[in-house]
Amino acid sequence: MENNEFEKGVSFSYAESISYADKAVVSKHIIKKESGNISIFAFDRGEGLSEHTAPFDAVVFVVDGKADIIINGVSNILEAGETIIMPANISHALKAVERFKMVLTMIKR
Repeated sequence: MENNEFEKGVSFSYAESISYADKAVVSKHIIKKESGNISIFAFDRGEGLSEHTAPFDAVVFVVDGKADIIINGVSNILEAGETIIMPANISHALKAVERFKMVLTMIKR
């Protein structure tokens, strides 16, 4: 990784690009630009992100495991291979039902 981003022109595996850590959430930037970000996260079982809003739509792709993604109070259980869009300015939270990895894509403009 260069400048806190993954190396361009080199293939990689989402699942193998990040490791789980006990009782923690681990994240890395794949690409970080003013116009948007693509990041990868690994959540240990029971870990999560508390309820919050973001000013942009965000796409979550679950790479491994199982997550509860709560959007505007509605629970959505996602497993590896599934995707959901978290709408801009709507409250959302994430919790690891079991250890899970996700790719988060946020387009800002």
